[in-house]
Amino acid sequence: MQKKRRSAPRARSGRPGGTNELRIVGGEWRGRRLKFAPSTAIRPTPDRVRETLFNWLQPVVRGARCLDLFAGSGALGMEALSRGAGAVVFVDEDTRAIRQIRVALEGFAVAAPETHVSEALRFLRGPATAFDIVFVDPPFGSGLLAPACALLEEGRWLAPAAFVYLEAPRREPPPDLPPTWRLLKAKHAGEVGYYLAERRRADGQEPK
Repeated sequence: MQKKRRSAPRARSGRPGGTNELRIVGGEWRGRRLKFAPSTAIRPTPDRVRETLFNWLQPVVRGARCLDLFAGSGALGMEALSRGAGAVVFVDEDTRAIRQIRVALEGFAVAAPETHVSEALRFLRGPATAFDIVFVDPPFGSGLLAPACALLEEGRWLAPAAFVYLEAPRREPPPDLPPTWRLLKAKHAGEVGYYLAERRRADGQEPK
């Protein structure tokens, strides 16, 4: 994941040069440990936030095609797979982070995982394929949240009635959303504000 200017005690850190760990909180892999690259730039989403998020997504995650855009530790995408997502694409500019995600996926017996070493906005300017759920957790203070949301919409990365998860510093106001989205949920935990948005269908009707 790109560098983040704030961090919180969200995962167990090893000694310098070691490997950090977190645990999967639900689904098939519940309780299993996930190792991630030993970098102070990686800020995994806390257990309790992931639990709340996937309670929100429980009706729609099974079989969904997901994009973990600022993947970092891969915690959000791994949690989605554990809970029955059909596929997850992991994107991060940090080669070490992507390498560790691939190691973890192999350990969880995930066949042919799709990972990309790429800066997120550059990735979103490339050829698009539609996703049902997108996780957007950019570096705090980076200014990448709003442009990432805009490119997701403009680039046709979202399926009709897609869901988009957003993380930002709690001290900041809720993120500006494209006019085709509506904010469904908003909560905070410690210094983190987290949100779930839903894309309206092209015909203007609210999804059921």
